[in-house]
Amino acid sequence: MTSSAGTPARSANWNLPNAITVVRILMAPLVFWLLLADAGADGPMRWWGAVIFIVAISTDWVDGWLARSRGLVTDLGKILDPIADKLLTSGALVCLSILGELWWWVTIVIVVREVGITVWRLVELRRGNVVPASSGGKLKTLAQSVAISLALLPLWTIVGDWIYWLNWATMAVALVLTLWSGLLYVRDAVRLARAPRDAS
Repeated sequence: MTSSAGTPARSANWNLPNAITVVRILMAPLVFWLLLADAGADGPMRWWGAVIFIVAISTDWVDGWLARSRGLVTDLGKILDPIADKLLTSGALVCLSILGELWWWVTIVIVVREVGITVWRLVELRRGNVVPASSGGKLKTLAQSVAISLALLPLWTIVGDWIYWLNWATMAVALVLTLWSGLLYVRDAVRLARAPRDAS
């Protein structure tokens, strides 16, 4: 009886939104390889890497909409979805820094924040607390997605060097939102840590 009662909960995790999230995770290594394979040359591989990144990161909206509209929101999805986003965005930032197109300090600040929040989520999960992406985190992810997409696309070969100014501006916005949303998570972490003491 116990095992049969647990089966629906386990099988509920294997749904379309979560499958899309897993595909997004699997697409990340392909994006990184395409970006680095020809040392960042502005050729077909760079374009394909950028396009696949945009398609992959765009599926975040798709699986989120499917999960909410069809009642398929699961704890597994709440954990995998932000991990997939962080893997794609952090990996792309590292690639840009390796190619010399983004300051390493920007990449380090963002990646440290992303890894830190992910580790905290996993710790809270072991304690029985599922921490979904906050509204600030979702806005941060959107800003990062736009900034990284513009940085990956070699649009300077089409419109000229002025596009670098737009790339820097959008990356600056993404950096600020990354730090701001990180502070919000720190605030939530403090509240969760104090909750048992307050309850007692």
